[in-house]
Amino acid sequence: MVVDAHAHVIVPEITRAADPGDAWRPSVAWRDGVQIVEFGGREIRSAVEEFVGIDRILEAERRRGVDHVVLSPWVALLGYEEPPDAALARCRVQNEALAGLAAAHPGRVSAFGAVPLQDPDAAAAELHALMATPGIRGVEVAASVAGASLGDPRFEPFWEAAEATRAVVFVHPTTRGFDLPVFDEHYLWNTVGNPVETAIAAAHVIMAGVLERHRGLRMLLAHGGGALLAVRGRLRHAHGLQPQARARLTEPPDDSLRRLYFDTVTHDASLLRALLDAAAPGHVVLGSDYPFDMGTPDPVGEVRALGLSPQDEAAVLGGNGLALLGLEG
Repeated sequence: MVVDAHAHVIVPEITRAADPGDAWRPSVAWRDGVQIVEFGGREIRSAVEEFVGIDRILEAERRRGVDHVVLSPWVALLGYEEPPDAALARCRVQNEALAGLAAAHPGRVSAFGAVPLQDPDAAAAELHALMATPGIRGVEVAASVAGASLGDPRFEPFWEAAEATRAVVFVHPTTRGFDLPVFDEHYLWNTVGNPVETAIAAAHVIMAGVLERHRGLRMLLAHGGGALLAVRGRLRHAHGLQPQARARLTEPPDDSLRRLYFDTVTHDASLLRALLDAAAPGHVVLGSDYPFDMGTPDPVGEVRALGLSPQDEAAVLGGNGLALLGLEG
């Protein structure tokens, strides 16, 4: 079975069409062959394939050679900028709809839900309830929450809940993590900003000792971990040299790094091979970043082109994902 662990959906229940009186809701429509998402006063055109209709989503995944897809919310709809109660309501609309999609398509759909992480205690409580929901295999979180990176001590209640529930925590960049004018040029907010934001979040989690304290935590990084591999040597060097780098982490940074999981969305065969060498066995899973322009239209072909052994290829295409999701057998 081929498993796509990184794909997004805007569930119909959260759209403006479901409740036209709520102006904050996204509006999604196809115009002249282009899908336009209106949200927060902006028009987004980067979702180049079906974003809402599950039948068309599953057909697109089938054409990619994918048997099972893990759907997660569009990161802009996690609601971290809202008061916790409002964010929780938005999360629950999406979580209930995602569970419904999984129930309606058994064997083909699982989901990562959403929690109001700006209130870590509320997020922890919601995660316990969420992980009791059939079809929900974990939770998507952004790389930063209202300016706070994920290694901040305030998030400890959430990490405790994630470890206790065995939830997969899928870390995705916010897409607008840096307020620098250069990121408004040449699509750099996406090509450079997103992987750097993921690397910062992962490095902070590592150096803050989160993965050392919570050894059962299962954290999946989008986009092959972003730029994390490029800085792992610097993290290692600093940990052996600078007391501040050892303030909260006692083990070598590489030990924590190898507890992380990564998807295959790298757009670079040599980098993907390096990721497979650097990650722990079983910790790289297939991803497509459907339906976005910066996703890969042929995730299966990219893995098969690496020339892996049949066993390793099968693991990356599906076995590792099934094990991570608890769907083995």
